[in-house]
Amino acid sequence: MAAADWVEIGRIVAPQGLKGEVRVYPSSDFPQRFLEPGPRWIQRPKASTPEPVHLLCGRWIDGKGLYVLQLAGIGDRTQAEALRGCTLLVPASDRPRLEAGDFYVADLVGLRVILQETGQEIGLVTDIYEAGNDLLEVTLHSNPEKSPKNPKTALIPFVESIVPVVDVEQGFLKINPPVGLLEG
Repeated sequence: MAAADWVEIGRIVAPQGLKGEVRVYPSSDFPQRFLEPGPRWIQRPKASTPEPVHLLCGRWIDGKGLYVLQLAGIGDRTQAEALRGCTLLVPASDRPRLEAGDFYVADLVGLRVILQETGQEIGLVTDIYEAGNDLLEVTLHSNPEKSPKNPKTALIPFVESIVPVVDVEQGFLKINPPVGLLEG
């Protein structure tokens, strides 16, 4: 499978205890990815293809924002430490269906950003930050004469009143920014 056939659900950041459990920072809003036993895949930092692994069990650590997982075949701290920095994956075909108005973060990154009022393309979504409301980081198209090496970014609240149109299939979203939002 190609890289586009996989969805990253988390990153293994450390071992937990002495019995082979690992700490995982989630990049998925679906807790079942970390709590329900079954097949998952691990992508090692320099490996070209993911390796299958079986999730035995998992639990949420309240206050730390991470899950602790027990993976089959990982029975001690040394084996768990060897997984530090690996990403946890599932096949893209296993994505849960979303309700209208919900989007996968990976689908938003790279979208063109267009001002709804004028139709002018102003930049690209380059990241998303979780806050009270998610924030889209938009790298604005710059005037090459002013700042060719340091492109300007803006954080756009991902709320319907500001981002009324999202068309993942066509590769764009439209925004109605309040006065001053795009000024730096």
